[in-house]
Amino acid sequence: MLSLVSKKKAAKKALKLFSTPMVKQKTKTPAVFDKGEKLSFKINGGSVRGYRWQPKQQAEKRILIIHGFESNIKKFDVYISAFLKKGYEVLAFDGPAHGDSEGKQITLPLYIEMIKNVYERFGPIDFFIAHSFGGLALSLFLEKIKDNKKKKLVLIAPASEMKTAIDNFFIFLELDNEVRHEFDKLILDRTGHQAGYFSISRAVKNIQSSILWVHDKTDDITPISDALKVEQENHPNISFIFTNGLGHRKIYRDKEVVKKIEEFLV
Repeated sequence: MLSLVSKKKAAKKALKLFSTPMVKQKTKTPAVFDKGEKLSFKINGGSVRGYRWQPKQQAEKRILIIHGFESNIKKFDVYISAFLKKGYEVLAFDGPAHGDSEGKQITLPLYIEMIKNVYERFGPIDFFIAHSFGGLALSLFLEKIKDNKKKKLVLIAPASEMKTAIDNFFIFLELDNEVRHEFDKLILDRTGHQAGYFSISRAVKNIQSSILWVHDKTDDITPISDALKVEQENHPNISFIFTNGLGHRKIYRDKEVVKKIEEFLV
């Protein structure tokens, strides 16, 4: 209805909706969180909250776990427990507007800024696990790190292309091309980049780290087609694991997937 009055106003409303988690899920707190040190810091006036787990002996390796859109760190307890047992220091934070962190909206630049803050405050960090939207934010952060060759990261069903996410969003809301034009202008005005810039396929050209990319063929949130395009580019530092039938969310809790990730991050 708003688009009938003003395409620009409709685009602003659409961008707000695009950046707003519709579901802030309340996840039962796993026991491992009772063992973690609570951490927090301010970003854009809101508190970002998370945890740090340290093994009994001094850790030589530190890992950061990053969740996706409309998710939270409590869903990744299996990785926290696994890498704590291996003697890693583990860090995990809820993104703005997610989990225990404050805020109503999250944008990609804001999530990248959060990761940057964690890296600078609690790093150095050489190992990363990121799911969905978190995978895109992590990739765009890491490409800016000059010496990223020695790092290892796992991308689980990453949101490879922001443009794809926007395309699907506009199909879902049945918005017309004129609103899309204004929407794209808003992104350019606010970030200095076209939507196509926010792309893992572009960012990985600047990342020398060892990457394990795990994706399910039936994923209906982050399409496998975007992952296959990157696979076809034959980057020597990227290994792919494709599953079938796990979808977008079951994949990161699958026992075989967890095992493969543990084996990779050594």
